[in-house]
Amino acid sequence: MSNLIKPEGYKALLDMRQTEMGIKMIKDFFQQNLSTELRLRRVTAPLFVLKGLGINDDLNGVERPVSFPIKDLGEAQAEVVHSLAKWKRLTLAEYEIEPAYGVYTDMNAIRADEELDNLHSLYVDQWDWEAVITKKDRTIAFLENIVRRIYGAILRTEFLACEHYPQLKPFLPKEIHFIHAQDLLDMYPDLSPKEREDAICKKYGAVFVEGIGGKLSDGKKHDGRAPDYDDWSTVAENGKVGLNGDILIWYPVLGRSFELSSMGIRVDKESLLRQLKLEGKEDREKLYFHQQLLNDKLPLSIGGGIGQSRLCMVLLHKAHIGEIQASIWPEEMRKEAEEAGMNLI
Repeated sequence: MSNLIKPEGYKALLDMRQTEMGIKMIKDFFQQNLSTELRLRRVTAPLFVLKGLGINDDLNGVERPVSFPIKDLGEAQAEVVHSLAKWKRLTLAEYEIEPAYGVYTDMNAIRADEELDNLHSLYVDQWDWEAVITKKDRTIAFLENIVRRIYGAILRTEFLACEHYPQLKPFLPKEIHFIHAQDLLDMYPDLSPKEREDAICKKYGAVFVEGIGGKLSDGKKHDGRAPDYDDWSTVAENGKVGLNGDILIWYPVLGRSFELSSMGIRVDKESLLRQLKLEGKEDREKLYFHQQLLNDKLPLSIGGGIGQSRLCMVLLHKAHIGEIQASIWPEEMRKEAEEAGMNLI
C-alpha cells in the first residue's frame, strides 16, 4: 500500500463507459499501426508452456512462475508464461518467416511475485512481437530505427485518442531521445537507476535507455535481464555495450518516468554462450530452446513487448493501471485509490 501514488487533485477525465470504449479504440488502432509499421503477422500464442524446455522467460531470475500439473501428461508441470520472448523466436522458425518480416501476438501473463502499485499488477497484458533480421542488422543504428518507428505508432495513437476525447491533451514529445545506461550513470552518479530514469525522462519527455542487463562502471546493473533473449553484452558499432533497451516516457499524471516497452536485438550463438557464462547459467545450454539456437535452427531476430494496459493508461490519462484492467488488489489499496479519485475495475 505504501507504493500507491496519489496525485493531488486527480480526477479521471473519462467515465467508465468512455474508458472502456477508449481502451478498445487504442488497442485496435495501435496494433494495426504496429503490424503495418514493422510488417508483422498476427499469430496465436500460448498461455502456458511445459516446464523444463527453457522456453519460459525468467525475467530477473527471481520471479516464480504460476505452475500446475497436467493430468493427461503424467502430471507433467506446465508454467503460465512470464513473457513470450523465446517462444516467438521458435515461432519465426516454425512459420519460416523471411528477413524484415515478423509476428505479433497478445501476451497474457500472471506474475504472482509482483509488488502491486499504480503501474504493476498481477496480470500482465502486452503486444509481444518478434521479427527476423540479418547479421548486418545487428547494430545499434538498426535498433534505434525500429524504436523510432514504434514511437511513431504511439504518437499517432495519442493523436487519435485526443481527437476522439477533446478533454485529453497530447503531452508526448515529437522525438524520442537515446542514451546508454552507462552515460546515464555518468550523468547522474549519485542517483539510483530509477531516479536516473526519472531525471532523464523529465528532461526529454521520451527516452530509450540502451544497454540494460550488463554491469556498469559501478559494478551494478541498470536493471536485470535474462541471459538468453536480449543481447546486452555485444559491443555495438558506437563502442558501447548492449543491443537492447527500454522505451520510457515522462508521465505528468504521476510525476514520474513510465516504461512502455522493453525490447532488443536477440542473442546469437556467441552472445548466448557469453551471457550464460557471465550469469553462471551454463547448465541452460542443454535446454530445448538453447539447443535450437546453438544448432542454427533459429533465425536472428529483434523483438520486444509493449504494455497494452500501460499504453491505454497513459493515453487515457489514468493514474492507476487498475482503472484500465480487471485484477486483484488489496482491499486497503482499493479504498485508498477510490478516496484519491481512482476507481479500480
